[in-house]
Amino acid sequence: MTITRTKRATSHPVGRSTLPAPKYPRVFGVDRGRIVQYGVFILLALFVLAPIVPILYQSFRDRPLYEAGGLLTPSNYTRLFTDAGFGQVILNTAIFAVGTTVLTLLIAIPMAVLVVRTKLPFGRLLGLSMQWPFFISTLILGFGWITLYGPAGFISVQVRQFLGFLPWNLYSLGGMAVTEAVGLAPIAYVFCANALRQSDASLESAARVCGAGPLRILFKVVVPMLRPPIVYSSILVFSMSLETLSVPLLYGTPVRIEVFSTFLYTNGLQSIQPDYGILGAASTIILAVTIGTVAIQAKVLKNARRFISVRGKATRPRLLDLGKFKWVAAVAIVIYIVFGALLPILGLVFRSFTMIFTPLANPFDSLTLSNYERVFTFPVYVQSITNSVIIAAVGATLVSILALLAVLVARRSPFRFARSVEYLALIPQAMPGIIVGIGFFWVFALMPGGGLVQGTLMAVIIAFGLRALPTAFGSIAPAVMQIGHELDDAARTSGADWFGAFFRILRTLLKPAFVGALILVFVTMMKEYSAALFLSSANTGVIGTTMLDLWVQGNTGSVAALATIQIAITAVFVAVANLFMKGHSDA
Repeated sequence: MTITRTKRATSHPVGRSTLPAPKYPRVFGVDRGRIVQYGVFILLALFVLAPIVPILYQSFRDRPLYEAGGLLTPSNYTRLFTDAGFGQVILNTAIFAVGTTVLTLLIAIPMAVLVVRTKLPFGRLLGLSMQWPFFISTLILGFGWITLYGPAGFISVQVRQFLGFLPWNLYSLGGMAVTEAVGLAPIAYVFCANALRQSDASLESAARVCGAGPLRILFKVVVPMLRPPIVYSSILVFSMSLETLSVPLLYGTPVRIEVFSTFLYTNGLQSIQPDYGILGAASTIILAVTIGTVAIQAKVLKNARRFISVRGKATRPRLLDLGKFKWVAAVAIVIYIVFGALLPILGLVFRSFTMIFTPLANPFDSLTLSNYERVFTFPVYVQSITNSVIIAAVGATLVSILALLAVLVARRSPFRFARSVEYLALIPQAMPGIIVGIGFFWVFALMPGGGLVQGTLMAVIIAFGLRALPTAFGSIAPAVMQIGHELDDAARTSGADWFGAFFRILRTLLKPAFVGALILVFVTMMKEYSAALFLSSANTGVIGTTMLDLWVQGNTGSVAALATIQIAITAVFVAVANLFMKGHSDA
C-alpha cells in the first residue's frame, strides 16, 4: 500500500504539463491584470466625468470659471427660464424630437418588416440601400435637401411652377423633423431588421395554421414582437434629436427657430459676450434629459425577456407573400431612398461641379472644376480634410483599443467594479456633442498644462473619441459574450493569468469584431463636427466646421465640393474595409 501511494503521488495525470506554471511580472507586488483593470476604470472615469464636472459647477456659479471669487447660486437657472426665452426653446425642442422619433419609426419599422419578412422584389438590394444614409453626415444631408427642396431649390422651383404654390416648408419644425428622420431611419431599421432575422417564425406558422392572412400575421404577430427594438431605437433617436445641431442650424436659424443645440451654439460660440452661467444651466438641463431617456430605456427593456422567441428549436422563417401589394411596398422604399437620400446627395455632388445650380438656368452650361480648385488652393481647406482623416484614423484606433479593454474588464474579468466600467463606457451616448465640446473647453482651459492640448488635434480626438466610445463598446461586446467562458478557464488552468488569457486566446477570436469597431468608429468620427466648434483652432478645423463657415459666407459651391470629398473618403474606406472583412460575417 505504501509503495502504491508513493507511485500515485509522483506520477502525473495524463495530458497535464509537467512544466512549471509561467511566472508573470508584477509591479510593486500587484498582478498586471489588476493594474490593467484599475487603469481602464480610472481612465474611463476621468474620460467621462471630465467634461461633465465643469459644466455642473459653472451652472451654479455667478461668474465664469476663470474668474476668482465666484459664489454658488441657483440664479442661472432662474434667469434661464425667465429672461432668456428658454421656454420657447424647450417647446421647439420637444416638438422637433417627438416629430423626428415618430417619423423615423414610421419609415423604419414597415421597411424592416417588408424587407425581412415578405417576398419583396429586389429585397436584398433595397435592404442594403436603406442603410446608405447612415454613412452620410446629417449636415451633408441637410445641405443636399436645401439644394433640392429649399425655397429656391431645384425641385421646389419646378413644383411651384407646376402647382402654383409649394406644398412644403423646409424651414420649419416639420421640415427639420422630416430631414432628420431620413438621416436617422437606418439606425432604427437595423435594430428592427436584426431582431426579425433572429426571431423564431413558429408563431407566424401557428397563426397561418389558424387561418390568418399575411396582413393579419404582420400586424398581430410580427410587429408586436418588435417592441424591444422599437423602444430601444425610439429612445435612442429621441436622445439624438435633442442634441443634433446640423439640421436645426441650417433650417431654423434663418427663420429664428431655436432648439437646445442652436441655443447653446448662438449664445456660446457666436455671442460676443457669452453668458457662461446660462450656458452651464442649459447644458445641465439637456444632459439631465438625455441621461433620463437612457435610464427610461433601460427600465422599459428590463422585462424584454417576455418577447424572446428564439429557442433551441428555431425554425426558418417563411416569407409572407403580399401579392400585388409587394410592388407597392417596393415602390415606397424606392421613393424613400431616391428622394430622401440619393437625389439630395447627387444634387449636392452635381452642385460641386457647377458655378450655379438653379432650374432657371441650364446647369450643364456652367460646369466647372473651380469649386474643387478653390478647396485645394486654400491651405486651410486642405488642412481640414487632412485633419478629419487623421482624427478619424487615430481616434478609431485608440477608441477601439480602449473599448476592447473595457469590454474585457466589464464582461470577462473578476474586477469588483466591472459593472461600473460598462456604465462608464455607455454613458457618453447620453452626452450631446456640443456639450462635450463645451465641457472639454473648460477642462483644457483650467487644467494645469491644458493649454498644450487646447486648440490641437489631440483635443478634438479626445472629444470625438468620447462620443464614439459607446459605438465601439456596443460593437465589440456581443462578440465577447458569444465566446464561451471555458476558454478562459482552460487558459487559467494551464497557468495563464487574466491578461495572458486575452493575448493567447481571445485576441485572435475578437479580431473581426475589433476591425468592425474600427470601421464604425472611423465613419462616426468622420461625420462628427459639433464638439470641434468649441475646441478647434484656425489650423485644426475639420470638414464639418469648415463647411459651416463656408455656408455662412454663402460659398455653397465649396461646401458641395467638401461634402463630396467627405462622402468619397467614407465610401472608399468602407469599401476597402468590407474587402478585408469579406468572409467575417461575425464582425
